[in-house]
Amino acid sequence: MSEQALTVESGVHHTGEARLPTRWGEYRIHGFEDGAGAEHVALVMGEPDGAAAPLVRVHSECLTGDALFSQRCDCGPQLEAAMQRIGEAGEGIIVYLRQEGRGIGLLNKIRAYGVQDREGADTVEANEALGFAPDARDYGVAAAMLAHLGIQRLRLLTNNPQKVAGLEAAGVQVVERLSLRAGRNPHNHAYLETKAAKFGHWFED
Repeated sequence: MSEQALTVESGVHHTGEARLPTRWGEYRIHGFEDGAGAEHVALVMGEPDGAAAPLVRVHSECLTGDALFSQRCDCGPQLEAAMQRIGEAGEGIIVYLRQEGRGIGLLNKIRAYGVQDREGADTVEANEALGFAPDARDYGVAAAMLAHLGIQRLRLLTNNPQKVAGLEAAGVQVVERLSLRAGRNPHNHAYLETKAAKFGHWFED
C-alpha cells in the first residue's frame, strides 16, 4: 500500500523507520501516526511480507508492565515472550499500539487500579465504575499498519479472542492463533482469572 493510500484509507500514516537491535535479534522499527495524533510502532524482523502467514504480536502499550516491571498484569512477560518467539523464527512483526489501560489511558488506568485496591473490584468492574467500557481498544490502526507492511494473512500470538475478531473485522485474515503463556505470579492470579472468565481469554493452544 502506498503512503498516500494508507493515509486516505485509514487516517494512519508512516513516519519513518530505523534499525533496532534487541537481545532477541535485529528489528527495523517503523513509526506510524493515526488520525487522532497517537503514535504507534511496528517492529519488523526479516522479510515477513514474503511469508504466507508470518508470526505477529499485536501488543497494546502497558507502561507499568512493559517498562516498570509491574506484576499486576502479564503484559511485559507477554511482550518479551513474543519477541523471543519471533527472534527464534527469524521473521515476524510486533505491532505496538499506544492503547494504555485497554484504551482508557495511563492516568485512568492508575485510577482503576485504585478502585481495585480500595474496593476489591476486578479490572472490568473498576473500568465500569469509572464510566469506561471494560475494553475500549480498536484494532483498525493495527490493520492499517499491517497493510502498509504488506501483511494480510498472519499467525497471531495472543490469548485474546476479541483481538482475533477485531483484526478480522478490519480485514486481516488470522489463519492461526498461538497462545502466550507468560508472567503468571501471585499478584496477577485474579487478573488472569478475570481475563478468562469475562473476556474469554484462551490460555492453551
